[in-house]
Amino acid sequence: MVEEKWKQLVADKKRRQQEAIPKEWLITPPPADVLDVRSIPEECGLLTAREVEITNTRDVEVLLKRLATAEWSSVEVTTAFYKRAIIAHQLVNCLTEIFVDRALARAAELDDHLKRTGKVVGPLHGLPISLKDQIRIKGQEATMGYASWVGKYSQRDAVITGILYACGAVPFTMTNWSETYNYVYGRTLNPANRNLTSGGSSGGEGALIGMKGSPLGVGSDIGGSVRYPSAFNGLYGLRPSYSRLPYSGCVNSLEGQDSAPSSLGPLSGSLSGVKAFMRAVIGKEPWKLDPLCVHKKWDEAEYRLADHGSGGKLCFAVMWDDGNVVPAPPILRALETTKKALEAAGHTVIDWKPYRHQEIHNCLAEIWAAAALPDIADVTAESGEPRIKSMSPEENALFDVGVTYVEGGVSAYDLWKVQKRRTALREEYLAHWRATAAATGTGRPVDAIIAPVAPFPPPPHGKTKISTYTMVWSSLNYPCCAFPVTSVDPSLDAKRPPHTFLTADDKENYELYDPETFKNAPIGLQLVGGTLEEEAVIAMTEVVDAALKSQSA
Repeated sequence: MVEEKWKQLVADKKRRQQEAIPKEWLITPPPADVLDVRSIPEECGLLTAREVEITNTRDVEVLLKRLATAEWSSVEVTTAFYKRAIIAHQLVNCLTEIFVDRALARAAELDDHLKRTGKVVGPLHGLPISLKDQIRIKGQEATMGYASWVGKYSQRDAVITGILYACGAVPFTMTNWSETYNYVYGRTLNPANRNLTSGGSSGGEGALIGMKGSPLGVGSDIGGSVRYPSAFNGLYGLRPSYSRLPYSGCVNSLEGQDSAPSSLGPLSGSLSGVKAFMRAVIGKEPWKLDPLCVHKKWDEAEYRLADHGSGGKLCFAVMWDDGNVVPAPPILRALETTKKALEAAGHTVIDWKPYRHQEIHNCLAEIWAAAALPDIADVTAESGEPRIKSMSPEENALFDVGVTYVEGGVSAYDLWKVQKRRTALREEYLAHWRATAAATGTGRPVDAIIAPVAPFPPPPHGKTKISTYTMVWSSLNYPCCAFPVTSVDPSLDAKRPPHTFLTADDKENYELYDPETFKNAPIGLQLVGGTLEEEAVIAMTEVVDAALKSQSA
């Protein structure tokens, strides 16, 4: 019966996935009430001292240097991260495709090339890189959590995968999808507190890198799906403007929806990883391989902040709230900490006045929803799998991220009207930003905006209900880089007295927060720049990161 086909597909995939794990890499997982599992990889006895040293090396520049000089071989680095990834998977359920022998064979080829020629294959030589389960690797499955796509092996690499191979990287595993739950692979958990979400939809990447099971990963972001997992796992993550990086060859939902497309972007435990990835991929001229990719080479002058005072005194604007939802205490503390650090470093910090954020968010939500249901129905019909309506583990719980699906979709004309409205809002927002030149003291508009990624720390599973803080920048197509700041400390982040609630969402967000529930949860923010200004966004995030580290030293 077709009704049961999807269950058979899922059972078969789970069996094959388990069989792909080397038996000698299995551990005895802790009980479910052990919430913070980040220390277990180093305590379980599976990793050697050398493997612990390798996987604890967060700075990707250091890893690349040691790989390029053969101080560490690609085989030993890939083995170390694969072992830690498998440990992480047993603790937080973050992996989908596991192909150890294939990855180690690739690493051995790279080691042999370096030994024979004395030269690296490319700028990412020997580095293991994880990929979200939509980025095709030839010969592997890429299901996005759909049972209907189980057993469909990729006939070719996605463009980004081919570029990573050309750069000398070792694509070594694929990671779980959604926020983060699906029928095929189940739920991914937050390593800092397994009662909390790892974020979505690149939550497998966030959890894996948060566990130091990968030095660098590739996710995708249409409404926050790189930024949420980065902020929720203490990582750095870049959402570029769409079409800056090649998307061709990836599987996706809503294909053909081109007015607000998704963007691929890197996640890493270090900003050097984000920068190395962007420079390497752009250096391979992806516009020659993907017709939708913007023809823009890596701009070193932009990275040196030529349009932002050449790296001198900058003016940042902090957005304390978006006019709809007031952030929880640890988010506000992160904003205050960042402001103080930047001022101590000699930069100017002013307040950002949000402009029509809810309307801008709604435009993107309406564009997504215009034909989402028919798209989902077409995919799920093949296997008979039901449409997932909730990310919550609570039976019959409702899940709402502000997107209302429209039965049968909307007309092209109605969609055009939404797109026209969004274009007008983008024009108004640009003028709003440009007008800040009168208040910065630099003669320039605000160089970058610093804002929450979410108005809450990583919440309990199924409670990520407010997405305005990320979707607004996606709708405007502004590049954003998430960066870590702190973690929830109940002694510092006590619940504050009720304020006059701005909206129903604001009241719900206030009621959600309890410091003990979120204890130890990572807290990150995002830096927002102008369209296609990725190099400057990375550089300005480096400025912020350096200021924060200087303050905490």
